[in-house]
Amino acid sequence: MSTLRVAYVLNVFPRISETFIAGELAELRRRGVEVRILSLKPPAEGPSLDMIGRAGLLGQVFYEEGPYREALRELDPHLLHAHFARQATAKAREIAAELDCPFTFTAHGYDVYRKPPEDFAARAAAAGAVVTVSQANARYIERMFGVPAARLSVIPCGIDTERFRPAPGPKPAPPRILCVARLVEVKNHELLLRACALLRRRGREFRCVLVGDGVLRGSVETLRAELRLEDVVEMAGAVAQPEALAQWREASIGVLSSVSEGMPVALMEAAACGIPVVATAVGGVPELVEQGSTGLLVNPGDPPALADALERLLLEPETAREMGLAARRRAVERFSIRRHVDSLLALWEEVLHRRTA
Repeated sequence: MSTLRVAYVLNVFPRISETFIAGELAELRRRGVEVRILSLKPPAEGPSLDMIGRAGLLGQVFYEEGPYREALRELDPHLLHAHFARQATAKAREIAAELDCPFTFTAHGYDVYRKPPEDFAARAAAAGAVVTVSQANARYIERMFGVPAARLSVIPCGIDTERFRPAPGPKPAPPRILCVARLVEVKNHELLLRACALLRRRGREFRCVLVGDGVLRGSVETLRAELRLEDVVEMAGAVAQPEALAQWREASIGVLSSVSEGMPVALMEAAACGIPVVATAVGGVPELVEQGSTGLLVNPGDPPALADALERLLLEPETAREMGLAARRRAVERFSIRRHVDSLLALWEEVLHRRTA
């Protein structure tokens, strides 16, 4: 085949909480794939993603459908791809039908469990293939929406394991527990704050840093004050990726207290930086974190269990170090952006081959 030409449809691009999409596009560009991107909404003011500029993606993004369709006429894409099963997939399906080319889409988390499209099965049937980020997602999609397993490809998101890597030298004291997550209900920061309160009552030395912003910021701040945690829990807000990397490299433990997840990229970033994690065993998290090997898993909604797991890693630095080394190896083997794009390109090749056959 000549140079692969792929048109993307995204809800918002770039988006600080969706670095995995920017990384995917940057790696495709690095491999010579021609891309054009329709962002259905303009991005909010906020931290920029430096990789977008480095990859030359800004000139390929359109925020109006008219110019985008004109660009597609010039591009003549082999296929379209969307992230998230809702609005972006609906638009990709519409455009693909008009261009008479296949489309694929990636289903992640909220679009599977909390707000799936009512016609998920129809969208899956129309698509050349459906990608999702975890085996747990795939089983749920098959069971709840009746999508045949043969139509589903599990391709976890990928991260740049050359960029996200362990930092040399000692960690800051007291040990830092880092949570990178939007301040929204599904991330369940209340559980983490209550676990931090228990750790403090037990006399443990630590600092917990919350990276991320969202609609529940006020509620989280209020609970932090009620639990008298202002001096040990820092709310860093949303940050650009270089700052997130800097935060991971200073952390001793990663944590995620969600009630629902697809396959959290933040935990991949932690693993790539050699950081052991404590996380709730929901969605695809157990596929990412090997219990007792690369981190510790707890049941959601159990503050003492979360506190116990965090306390173990605080009190057993050698155990934490060994888990971090194992997490780094696993991240390189299974969750690198190169492996991710290898799988995506192989799937697209298969979709296009079936179409020509």
